[in-house]
Amino acid sequence: MRVLLALGGNAMTNDEGRARPEDQIAAAHVAAESVADLVAGGHDVVVTHGNGPQVGNLLVKNEVAAAVVPPVPLDWCGAQTQATLGFVLMNALDHALAARSVERRTAALVTRTLVAADDPGFTRPSKPIGRYLPADEARVLVDHGETWEDRGDKGWRRVVASPEPLEIVDAPAIAALVDAGFVVVANGGGGIPVVRDEGRLRGVEAVIDKDLGAAVLARTVEAEVLLIATDVPAAILDFGKPDARPVGTVTVSQMRAHAAEGHFASGSMGPKVDAACRFVERGGARSVITRLDHITDAVAGSAGTVVTPD
Repeated sequence: MRVLLALGGNAMTNDEGRARPEDQIAAAHVAAESVADLVAGGHDVVVTHGNGPQVGNLLVKNEVAAAVVPPVPLDWCGAQTQATLGFVLMNALDHALAARSVERRTAALVTRTLVAADDPGFTRPSKPIGRYLPADEARVLVDHGETWEDRGDKGWRRVVASPEPLEIVDAPAIAALVDAGFVVVANGGGGIPVVRDEGRLRGVEAVIDKDLGAAVLARTVEAEVLLIATDVPAAILDFGKPDARPVGTVTVSQMRAHAAEGHFASGSMGPKVDAACRFVERGGARSVITRLDHITDAVAGSAGTVVTPD
C-alpha cells in the first residue's frame, strides 16, 4: 500500500515546542520509528511535514539582521527548511530502517507547489506569521516590502497570503523515487509556493497550508491512504465540553457535516479535516487523523478518525 504521511511542524520540536537543532534531531528520530514500522510492514511511504517553527526561527533572524542585510524572502525560507528537515529526517530514517534490517534507501526532495497568481490571498494577505514586534522594528521590515498589521497592545505582526495549492510541480520526481524503492521526504510546509509568470516559475511570498498541500500530493502520487499525524488520537466533537467525544470511522459526507456544525477550529483541526475530506472526495481510499504512535494501526483502519467514501 502507498501511504502519504503528513507530520505536523510541531512533530519536529520537543514537547515544550523548542526547535533547537538538538530538539529537532531528537524529534526526527521519534518520528522515524513510526515511519520505519510502516516500511517494515511492506508499505511504500512518502513523508511530508510542517515547518512553521523552523520558518519562525528564520524570520527572527531576518528581523534581527534587517538593518544590516536584506531579509531572506519567504519562499527561500521554505526551501531552506525543507532541505534542512529533509536531511535530518533522512538520517533518522536510515538509522531506524537499519535497526529493523530493512534495506530501503531514503531521499529528500525540495518541492515546489503551484498556486494561482490571482489567488485572492495575494490582494488580501491575512495569514499571521512570526512574532509580534514594536512599531519601530516592524517599520524596518515594511520598508523592505513586507506587510505588517497593528495588533494593538501585542504590537505589530506580519501577514502573508495563504493561497490554495493547485499542483505539486515536482510530483513526477517524487513518484519516480517511490517507484524506485525510496522512502521519500517531500513537499515540506505544503511546498514552496510558485506561480507561472509568462511561462516561467517564480517563488512568491506566501504560506501554503501543510495539510492541504499533503492532500494534493497524496492524490498526485496515487497514495491509497492519507495519514495526518497530530498530537491527539482522533478528531473530537464538542471539544472542551463535558460531552466531548472522538470521531471514529465516518463517511466524508458525515465529516463535512460535523465541520459545518463548527466542531473543528480553523487554526488547528479544521485544515486537517478539510484535507482528509478532500483526499477522499477526489478518489482516495481513506484518510486517517491520529497520533503518530498510532499510525501502524491507522493504516489498517483500526485507529484514529477514519474518513471513507460515501
